[in-house]
This record gives sequence, C-alpha cells and structure tokens, in this order.
Amino acid sequence: MQTKDLLKIVEKVLDDNKGQHITVLDVIGKTSITDFMVLVTSTSERHAKALCDYVLEEVKENGITPLGVEGGQGSDWVLLDLGDVILHVMTAQAREFYQLEKLWSVDRVEEELVEE
Repeated sequence: MQTKDLLKIVEKVLDDNKGQHITVLDVIGKTSITDFMVLVTSTSERHAKALCDYVLEEVKENGITPLGVEGGQGSDWVLLDLGDVILHVMTAQAREFYQLEKLWSVDRVEEELVEE
C-alpha cells in the first residue's frame, strides 16, 4: 500500500470517529524513522485508546501490520507506529504540553532567524 493511501485511511477513520484537530506533519528528510506523523486530539483518555483501536482495526483489514502501540487505557497519549506513518493520539492537555507541531517545525524557526 502506498503511504498516501495509508494516510487517507488513517485520516478518514479519525474523522469518522470524532477525532479533533487532525494534523499531518511531513517529516521526510527530518527523521529516518517515518515519513509522516499524524496528530489528533481526543476528548478523553478512553477516546484516545478507542481512536487508536479503530485505526488499528482498519489498517489490519487493509493488510498492514502495525510495528507497535505505546500507551493504552488510562494514557493521555497513545502512539500507533504504522511504519511510514506514526499516529499520535493525545488529550488536549497532553497535546498542549508536548507541542509536537512546534517540535517538528524547526525549519520555520531557522528560516525566520536567517531572514532577520
């Protein structure tokens, strides 16, 4: 399966199951561990686990074997490693605290410093 097709599946499942603020980060060239990171906000810890479970079920039905799952029931951050795509499901509090979008947008900060 192509990476773009996998991204579409992940985004659709998250959207269908009320994931909030779905963000896709293109990290090609920034890390060797994956091509894309998908971040989504859950309404609760239970919702975070459920969103990951829904994505896990759908990708397995499409012949993809996940590399791993971290976190679970009672976690405010659940990670699903699908190889070329890593899914981060976080509660609003965890997403605000860790600010992964900011962490992976280093290029923009460097560009701003060069312009000054």
